[in-house]
Amino acid sequence: MKQFEIPDFYRSPIISRVKMKRKMEDPRKKDFTPTVLQFGPIEFIIARHFGFCYGVENAIEISYKAIHDNPGKRIFLLSQMIHNPDVNADLLANGVQFIQDTDGKQLIEWEEISSDDVVIIPAFGTTVEIESILKAKNVCIEQYNTTCPFVEKVWNRSEKLGKTEHSIIIHGKYNHEETRATFSHSQQNAPAIILKDLSEAQFLGEVIKGKKSKSEFYAFFDGKYSTGFDPDIHLTKIGVVNQTTMLATETQEISDYLRQVMLAVHGDGNIKNHIADTRDTLCYATNDNQSATYGLMEEKADLAIVIGGYNSSNTTHLVELLETKFPTFFIKSQEEITSISSINSFNIHSNKLEENIPFITNINRSLRVIITSGASCPDSIVDGVLQRLLSYFPDTQPIDSVLKSFQP
Repeated sequence: MKQFEIPDFYRSPIISRVKMKRKMEDPRKKDFTPTVLQFGPIEFIIARHFGFCYGVENAIEISYKAIHDNPGKRIFLLSQMIHNPDVNADLLANGVQFIQDTDGKQLIEWEEISSDDVVIIPAFGTTVEIESILKAKNVCIEQYNTTCPFVEKVWNRSEKLGKTEHSIIIHGKYNHEETRATFSHSQQNAPAIILKDLSEAQFLGEVIKGKKSKSEFYAFFDGKYSTGFDPDIHLTKIGVVNQTTMLATETQEISDYLRQVMLAVHGDGNIKNHIADTRDTLCYATNDNQSATYGLMEEKADLAIVIGGYNSSNTTHLVELLETKFPTFFIKSQEEITSISSINSFNIHSNKLEENIPFITNINRSLRVIITSGASCPDSIVDGVLQRLLSYFPDTQPIDSVLKSFQP
């Protein structure tokens, strides 16, 4: 695996050593059991896989290279490079400007961008329409294109599906940058539609089975299908691809459900002609982080803390999993832990930050805390959370002593 050059402040003295040891012990990533750090009165149960993935580290390396290589030039990012406030804040501090926000709202008008400017394409990729705007301005979009290779893999698979006359079903969140980009690229090759979950897939299944009308289809999926999409014609051959940060199990569940629908409608004889096997579009890093989270759920713990940007899709899914078993707190950094008994935690259901909610009420007994983070969260922020929690407990074991077995 390539070693990326990213700023040292993204790395950490605790987590980096833990990750290095696990990598040496399990290079093929077969063991999803967590790492346990015993500090005496508090014990941390740390996910086997979490934090920066290949695509994120690649994007960070390229972005900082663009800053280093272009002194005096204006440098723009199409939108947030990844969904982490600290990473984006540091890029802003280095003079990078965002052209759009995460919802696609224009922050800087296209008329202000010229061929002399440097434009970085974020890890989510971008739409064909935006690529065309930049090319028309003679802006070089290849040099600092940080699109994740696994996002491009989905696009390439969509292209192949189009060549075999399959319509493309995209499992994703309609307003997410990656889904907008995937939809834009997919519809160049085939009819395409976006659905966000199994319930929407089930509605689509009713359309395929003829139990819901064409007009009901257009009303339900308004704004989420490609121009000219005709459910009577374009739902006889389908393939399911995904926004790479969605739950892999949910994408598979949707694909399996639609396969059963196609079996019911077309029979078993030529099912391969009606639904393609697209399991190869699932992102390995998302799979690893989610599998490691299932590993955490085999443990006994008092609470779980998930660290990452509140608009991060992959982080949200980790929260969804853990909160089914543990009291789970979703924070962006150690600053949200305001005291031992109070924390600010993002509620993924109301989409709001809940402030000063009860946290740890008893420090006079041993505590087991699950820790994980999203794919766009720097290890240094996870380190900060560990350090903040340790500061509240008396008589904890020294960090160097606990990490003695983690020496490289």
